Amino acid sequence: MRTLALILFVLILAAGTWGVYRTPSALPAPGELQLTALPPHDGTGPALVAIQPWMDERHYQSETHLRERLDAYLLAAAGAGYLTGGTVVVFPEHVGTWLVAARAPRASFSAGTTRGAMIHLIAANPLPFALALPGSPETDRFAAAVFRMRARRMAHAYHNVFASLAQRHGVTIVAGSIVLPDPAVENGRLIARDGPLYNTSAVFAPDGSIHPHLVRKVHPIPEEAGFTAAAQASALPVFDTPAGRLGVLICADSWHPDVYAVLAEAGTDLVAVPAFLQPSGIWSAPWGGYTTGWPQDVDRGEAGRLTEGEAWMRHALAGRLGRAGARHGATAFLRGDLWDLGSDGVNILVDGSGARLAGQPGGASVSVLPLSAAGASSE
Repeated sequence: MRTLALILFVLILAAGTWGVYRTPSALPAPGELQLTALPPHDGTGPALVAIQPWMDERHYQSETHLRERLDAYLLAAAGAGYLTGGTVVVFPEHVGTWLVAARAPRASFSAGTTRGAMIHLIAANPLPFALALPGSPETDRFAAAVFRMRARRMAHAYHNVFASLAQRHGVTIVAGSIVLPDPAVENGRLIARDGPLYNTSAVFAPDGSIHPHLVRKVHPIPEEAGFTAAAQASALPVFDTPAGRLGVLICADSWHPDVYAVLAEAGTDLVAVPAFLQPSGIWSAPWGGYTTGWPQDVDRGEAGRLTEGEAWMRHALAGRLGRAGARHGATAFLRGDLWDLGSDGVNILVDGSGARLAGQPGGASVSVLPLSAAGASSE
């Protein structure tokens, strides 16, 4: 009896300890925006607004944390007159992906690396992970299984965050991107299904409804290719918005001519590029060349001669917008301190007068490109 009682006591103690360990984190999220005062805009006519937020992993503890953080940037933009009727707001790539950590244990947010955060997330959810692993044939099976086991929760939170922001501010929102398995829109809701993982962007209308078509990344970079699939360029949608027909290219896609041909055929007026560039400091470093297949229209000898930033201005949206037949475009970068990832990049605005960098290289930025006239104003 004593042995049985001891075993039961140890089991109860272990269960209690594990229960405490897996309790969702309640760390305070940084509230300061690191955003200088925005120059006022006249508030007339539609605009293309690029949000370059400064994010911390603690902003992903919950749907509420993320919504409040992103809403703070929109409130700053609205206060400066940037959010006018017909405005399209662009958030950066992977701004929704880190919802994979929502309601993760505290240890996931104090881990120094994304791999460490993932290990704690697995330890807190061993059964869902074990069920997801056999259905994850990707090269990086562990990362793929983590995204699959959290996919339905992620899709629900991502939809709620951006639908509420679009409706509150009455603007069209290009909701950055999120990694989900075979995502789709059913009955007006974003859902995750069984199938390959895609780096995906959704567009939300000013009434908060989600457009029925989703954007899937066509050219995943090597860091993504281990767990995400490549979509077909021919499947890229174009969205009807109050500001015109909108095309969305996720980061590396904006470097490739095949996607611009698709947008041109669809009669695109403006192009939004959600982007995420890492590691820190790479913007001014020598450009290493394409990692997603080298297009025939780019001289391979430019690798090493250009800086990364110069290459973005020459070979991505800034140098290719005209090929889509569009008049305006914006690239928005994700910045911040997300575990060990690092980040770099500066908002880029493009119109008939040319391309220009907008905002702060080392922090957050909100940049506006008026769609009724050439020229731009930015923080």
